[in-house]
This record gives sequence, structure tokens and C-alpha cells, in this order.
Amino acid sequence: MLGVMRSPGQSHSQLGAGDASKAVFSAMFSPVIMLLLGGFALAAALSKHDIARIIASWVLSKAGTNPKTVLLAYMLVATFASMWISNVAAPVLCFSLIKPILRTLPTGSTFAPCLIIGIALASNVGGMASPISSPQNIIAIDTMHPPPSWFQWFAVSIPVCLLCDLGIWLLLLAVYKPHKTTPSIHQTRFTSESLGLRQIYVCAVCVLTILLWCFESSLAFLVGDMGIVAIIPLVLLFGFPKILSKEDFNNFLWTVVILAMGGIALGRAVDSSGLLHELASRIEAFVDGFPLFGVLCVFCALILVCCTFISHTVGSLIILPIVSEVGARLPEPHSRLLVMGSALMASGAMGLPVSGFPNMNAIMLEDTLGNPYLTTMDFFKAGIPASVVAYFVIITVGYAVMSLLSF
Repeated sequence: MLGVMRSPGQSHSQLGAGDASKAVFSAMFSPVIMLLLGGFALAAALSKHDIARIIASWVLSKAGTNPKTVLLAYMLVATFASMWISNVAAPVLCFSLIKPILRTLPTGSTFAPCLIIGIALASNVGGMASPISSPQNIIAIDTMHPPPSWFQWFAVSIPVCLLCDLGIWLLLLAVYKPHKTTPSIHQTRFTSESLGLRQIYVCAVCVLTILLWCFESSLAFLVGDMGIVAIIPLVLLFGFPKILSKEDFNNFLWTVVILAMGGIALGRAVDSSGLLHELASRIEAFVDGFPLFGVLCVFCALILVCCTFISHTVGSLIILPIVSEVGARLPEPHSRLLVMGSALMASGAMGLPVSGFPNMNAIMLEDTLGNPYLTTMDFFKAGIPASVVAYFVIITVGYAVMSLLSF
């Protein structure tokens, strides 16, 4: 109706209503949307059949009674869980596991807010960890040409996530000093459970799918795209009796799916209309003469500020296409490096209670008397410095690894 869609050829002529609608709808259901749905299926199966809880409980039972060690263990579990069941479900799982600890803490203990905000921040960090851990990663993959393999993503994200977790852990110990108000805590108990046939089946499907995603570039002649691989868990988990049901399908985060679909289509429209090129030209003039490292610092700072106040997904939908276009116009094009770094920074924006679902979930937690464990001041004290920690890790370690991998 608005006549903004143009033909991709040299003529760049305006598309008619019929051709424009076909272009929009073909963009909305891309392979990365299938990747998102496949990730939701794996997350639903791991949560429904208690596999995520069993693994997390076993790891946490080894953490001991030292509050410093327990805090680090919960943060690492939250990050790891976010890799596979998304950084939306991971904090919910971890918050359910810490309830017995919270009930036994003495009055005035700083370990409760320290542990809760630690899990929230680590879950945000976990949003960087894998291509399916957060929607902004899906958007980044759709923007990068060629898209990175899972091995390449892990090579960048895992060192960045580990260093972010360690830096935030040290920050929380300095801010809350939980070891002074709570010298020791009750150890998490783990009751050994034998896995049933359905749980073993879910584990097998998850391992198979992840391996296929990791080796997708080598199997491109057979599967064509990682979106095709994502069909496998959908078929195997919904097709096998009593694994996933219609209710589980309805419980997928369809708002996120529709947001991603609309954002991808909007990005195509902005590109096709010429607006993206105009915006990129203005920003290119601003960063003219900057080295690649300087351009990465500018874009990471931009997306850090934006995604602190708005949704990580929305911020990525707006900024990543511009980042990609500017990167492609550099004297030595490094579009993929800039997009990857910016996508990681979107997850690292965690300075306010509204900065991501883990933070919103954390600030709503209350004790038995109905008093919230966290306040906005907790995020000012810990969330904003944690975002700064993530920023410096991404522009240093992340930049170095991406350069070595020729992004």
C-alpha cells in the first residue's frame, strides 16, 4: 500500500501490491524462524520432563556451603541453562531451586538479594551463549552473510560468557559482601533419580539436533540450512506419544515469534526502500576514519544504551540492520564482526529492572512477608556496573576471538 518495496535487480523499480506482499510474507517465515521454533521445542521438552531441573540440582549439590561458591555455581548454572532452554525459562528454573535456601537465611542477610540478582544477570549473559538462547541472536544470524556456524558462535560466546560471569561474580561479592552476613548456608540436596525412557529419548533428540546444528556447514549439501534441521526436533518431540502435546505448542512464546517475523519483514522493507542505505550513509560519515575496533566500541555503546531502556529484541531489530550496512561499507568490510559484537552486547544490557525478562522476573520475587528482595537501587548498584563489565569483555576478548576467526 505504501509502495516502499522495490525490486532487487538493477532497475530497483517499485513493486506492485501483489509482488510486494509476496516479498514481505516470504521474508517473515525465514529459516531463522524455524530455528527459533526448534529451540522452543527443545526447551519445552527439557523443562517438561524435568531434565533441566535434574542436571541443575546435581551441579548445585556439589557447590558446598560457602556463599561465594554457591553464588558462582548458581550463576554458571543459570548461564548454561540459558544456552538451551532460553534466558526466559532459565531464571524461572533457578529461582524455583533457591527457594529452600531463601527460607533458611537469617534476617538481614545480604545473600538473598545477591543470589537473586546474580541469577538474573547470569541469565542475561546466557542470552549470548548459543544461537537459540535469545531472539536477538536469531536476528543477528539472519543479518549476517554468511551466517556463522554453531562452532564459530560458541568459540566467541563461551569465553565471553565465562569472563562476564566471573567479573559479575566479583562485582557482587564487592557490593553485597554476602560472606560477612551469612558465613555458611544449607547445602542443596540432590535426590538421585533414574531417567525414564521418555527422558532418555528427549536427551537423544536434543543431542542429535545440537550436533546437526554444529555440523550444518558440512552437511549443507544434504540439509541446505539450519532451519531444516530445526524441523527434526519438532517432528520427533511432537510426533512421539506423551513427549510434547498441543498445550506445549500453544505455550510457545508466540509473541516473540511474531515480533521476530515482523522485525525481519520490516528490516527487508527498510532495506528495499533505500532508507537503510540513507541511515548507514549518515552513520558512516560519523565513524569515517575510525579503526574497526573504534567502530565496534561505538555500536556496542549505542546498543547498550538502547537495550537498557527497551526490549533487547526490539533494540536488535532496529539497530543490527544498520550495523550490518555500515560494516559492509567499511574500507575492509567486517559486517559480521560488528553484528556479532552488537548482538552479544544486546544481551549484556542489564542495568535496569526493565532490561530483559530475567531482571523483570527477579524484581518481582518477594519473601514470605510480601516484601520484595530487590529494589531498583540494586540494579543501579549491580546491574549498571555489570553491563559495563560485559561491554569491556565484548570489545576486548570478543573482538580478539572474532578477529582470529576472520569475522
